[in-house]
Amino acid sequence: MPALTRAEAAERARILDVRSYTVDLDLTRGEETFGSTTTIRFTCAEPGATTFLDVKPGRLHRAVLNGRDVDPATWHDGRLPLPALAADNLLHIEADMRYSHTGEGMHRFTDPADGRTYLYSHCFLDEAPRIFAAFDQPDLKAAFHLTVTAPEDWTVLANGTTTRTAPGRWHAAPTPPVSTYLFAVAAGPYHTVRAEHAGLPLGLHCRRSLAPHLDADADEILDITRRCLDRYHEIFDEPYPFDSYDQAFVPEFNPGAMENPGLVTFREEYVFRSAVTDTERQTRGVTIAHEMAHMWFGDLVTMRWWDDLWLNESFAEYMGYRVLAETTRHTGTWTEFAASRKPWGYDADQRPSTHPVAPDDVPDTAAALLNFDGISYAKGASALRQLVALLGDTAFLAGVNDHFARHRFANASLADLLDSLTRASGHDVHAWARAWLRTTGVDTLRAEPAADGTVRVVRDGTRPHRITVATHTRPALPGTPGSTGTTRATVTGTLDDTTPALDLPAPAGTALLLPNAGDLTYAKIRLDPDSWTTATRSLGELPDPLDRALLWTCARDMVRDGELAPADYLDLASRHLPAETDTSVIAGVLAFARGPLADTYLHPETRPRALAGLGAVCLRLLDRTAAAEEGPGGRTGGRTGGRTGRRPDGDTAGVRLSAVRGIVDAALTEEDTARLREWLTDGRVPGGPPLDPELRWRTLLRLCVLGAAGEDDIAAELRRDPSATGHEGADRCRAALPDPAAKDAAWKALFEHDELSNYRLVATAQGFWQPEQADILAARVPHYFPAATEAAARRGAAVAEALGRHAFPAHAVHPDTLAAGEKCLHDGGTVPALRRALADRLDDLSRALDIRTRHPH
Repeated sequence: MPALTRAEAAERARILDVRSYTVDLDLTRGEETFGSTTTIRFTCAEPGATTFLDVKPGRLHRAVLNGRDVDPATWHDGRLPLPALAADNLLHIEADMRYSHTGEGMHRFTDPADGRTYLYSHCFLDEAPRIFAAFDQPDLKAAFHLTVTAPEDWTVLANGTTTRTAPGRWHAAPTPPVSTYLFAVAAGPYHTVRAEHAGLPLGLHCRRSLAPHLDADADEILDITRRCLDRYHEIFDEPYPFDSYDQAFVPEFNPGAMENPGLVTFREEYVFRSAVTDTERQTRGVTIAHEMAHMWFGDLVTMRWWDDLWLNESFAEYMGYRVLAETTRHTGTWTEFAASRKPWGYDADQRPSTHPVAPDDVPDTAAALLNFDGISYAKGASALRQLVALLGDTAFLAGVNDHFARHRFANASLADLLDSLTRASGHDVHAWARAWLRTTGVDTLRAEPAADGTVRVVRDGTRPHRITVATHTRPALPGTPGSTGTTRATVTGTLDDTTPALDLPAPAGTALLLPNAGDLTYAKIRLDPDSWTTATRSLGELPDPLDRALLWTCARDMVRDGELAPADYLDLASRHLPAETDTSVIAGVLAFARGPLADTYLHPETRPRALAGLGAVCLRLLDRTAAAEEGPGGRTGGRTGGRTGRRPDGDTAGVRLSAVRGIVDAALTEEDTARLREWLTDGRVPGGPPLDPELRWRTLLRLCVLGAAGEDDIAAELRRDPSATGHEGADRCRAALPDPAAKDAAWKALFEHDELSNYRLVATAQGFWQPEQADILAARVPHYFPAATEAAARRGAAVAEALGRHAFPAHAVHPDTLAAGEKCLHDGGTVPALRRALADRLDDLSRALDIRTRHPH
C-alpha cells in the first residue's frame, strides 16, 4: 500500500477539518476478523473538491457520504476516493478488519499458559486504518466516541474511561481532539489494579497469568506514576489533559511503550517474571516518565508532520530521564544514559543513514518510520540538555509552557517551539537549532594540558558546546583499592566559533582531565596521553559513576574508531570491571564486550581467549558480591559492604545477577558447560541467585549453542515454563541447535512460512546465527539477503525491521558478506524498513572489517 506523502497530507489538511469520529467495534466475530463501523463528521473549505479516506479492511462492506453510496469497488491500495464533498460532511463506513499477529493494527494474542485471548491496538505510525476508517495524519485531530462489543467476561479499556452499558457492551468517554495514531483500545480478561491520585483514576493492567508479578510491583509502579504526575504538574502550567491514566502491559508489543492518551501501552517485559537489576527497574521508571511526558509533548500539542518527530520523542526522552531522577530514588538515570543510551545515538549518527534531529524534509510516512532511532531519542535528548545549559532551566520551562498555551489540543512545528523559547529566554534559539537540529554527525572534544598550567579543550566539529571539565588530582588516583580523599574540581565554559578552544584554570598536580563531565553535551571525548594513562590505571577508582561511564564510553568509541585495540578494551575490563558497583556501567561494558567486540571485531582465533577473560571477570564480580554479603568479620554487609572499602556496593544483588548472566554468556569450554549443566540441574548458582525462568532459559540457550543440550532438554524446560516467554525461549533454543535439521526448520520459519508472530520470529532469529557454528552456517549466509527481501515484502514493516535487525548474519565478518549485502541494496526491491536495517548492519560489518585490518592480533 502506498505511503502517505507530505504533499498529500498538506493538501488534505488544507481543505478538511475533522470534527469527530464515532467508532463501533465488534470483537465477537471470531479469530480472524472484527467488525468496524466508523462515522466521521468533517468540513471542507472547498465544496465540490475530491479527497480520499484511509482504510485497510479485510472487506469493505459499505461507504455512505452525505446520504449517497460510495462504490466500495473504487477502493484501491488502502484508499477510498471521496468525490464531490460538501461544506459539511457525514461519512459512514462499515468494514471487516483483520487481526494482526505482528503488533500492527489490532493485535490478537492467545496466552499459551491458560488459553485466554487478549487484544490491543497499535495505530502508530499509519496503522489506524487497520482498525477504523480515518483521515490518518497527525494534523487532522478530532474527538473520538468509541463503543465496543466484546465477550461478556472481557474488560475493555480506551483513551477515555470505559463503562459497561450492557453485558458485553462498552462505552468510552469522548476524548478531546487527538490524532488518529493515538487512538487506543485494549480488550480481554485483563487483570487490573486500580488506584487514584488527586482525583485522577489510575489503572495497571496485564494478562491474568502475569497477575502475581504485576501485583508484586504495583506499589512501586504506582508510586513512580504519582511522583511523576506531581512533578509534571510542578513544572508545566497545563494540568494533565485527559480524564484517566491507565497503563497496560500488553503481549508481543513492538516498541518499548506507546503514549496513547489515557491508555499507555507497554511491552509486558516490564512486568518482571524474574530477578532484575536496579538499573532495569530504573529503566522501567524512565519509560513510565517518558510516556507520561508525551501527554503534553505529542498528545496535548502534536507535530503537524513527521519531520517534527523530535518534538515528541526527544522531549519525552529528556523529560523521562530528568523527572525520574528528580522525583524518585533512581537518581542515577544520567549514568545509564551515558553508559548505554547515548552510544545508541553516537552509533546511528556515524552511519550513512544518519539524519538531522529535525530533518528538513520527510517525504512520506515510510521515511518517517525509519527515523525512530538513536538520533531522534538519545541525540535529541542530549541536544535538549545543551539547550537547558544555554538558556537556564527557568527560561527553558517558560518557553515550553508558552508553547503549550498557544497550541493546546492543536498542532505545532519546530518554528513554533523555537519562537516560544526565544520569547522566554531572549536568546536566538533559531540559530542554536540550525547548529544542533539541522546538522548531522558527532563532534569530538579533546582535553590537553597546556604548558602554562591551564587546561585546553578543543573542538573537532561545528556545534557550540556548553561543557564542564573535571580535573582529578594525582593523590586521589594511586590505582590501588581502598584509596580515599579523591580531589575532583570542575570548570565550565563554552566552545563556539568565537571561542574554538577553552583555556581553563587547572589545579596543580592534575592527573586526569575529563571533558564533558556531567555529560551535558553530545560529543565524543578524547583524553590527552597522560590522562589516558591515568584512566587505564585508575578508571575503577573514580568515585563518580557518571565519570566512569563517560570514560568507558570513550574507550568504546576508540575501539569503534580503530584507535584502541579490542584486546586493550578487554584488558581494561579485566582490570577495572570486577570492582564496579553501578549495574548500568557493568551492563554497558559487558554488552559491548560480549556483543560486537567479541563476536565481530575480534578475529575468530582470538575469540575463545576473550570469552575466557570475560567469564573470569564475571566470576570475580560474583566472588565480590559474596564477600559483600558477608561484610567485615563475616557479618552481612548488604548494600554498604564490599572489599574495596572505597564506596558502597549499591545494588549487590544486581551486580551478582549481572555477573551470572555474563558467566553464562561467555561459556565456551567443556568446563564451562559442565558448570552450567550443574547450575541448571541444581536450580541455583553456588554463592549466587536461584535460577529463575530468565536465567534457566539463558543457560539452556548457551548449552544448546555449544551442543551440550538438545530437544529433550528444551521440551522439559517448556513443560516447566509453558508461558509465552517460555515458548519464545524454546524457539530461540531450537534455532540455536548446531544441527542441520534444526537450522533448516528455523530457516523455513523465518523466511518461508508466515506463521510466527513478531516475538516468536525475533526469538528464532536471535537463536539462528551463532559464531560458534560458523562452519555449518556458512552456506546459508549468501541466501539470507534474497530470503529476507522476499519475506519482508510479504509480511510488512514490523517483520521487515526484525529480519534486518535480528536475522542478519552479523557473525559472518567477511568481504563476501559485505558484497552480497551491497548487491542486494543496489538491485532494489527491498521495502524501506528492511533497506534501512540492512544499510545499518552492513555499515557495522564494514566497521568490523576495518577494525580487524587495523588490529590483526
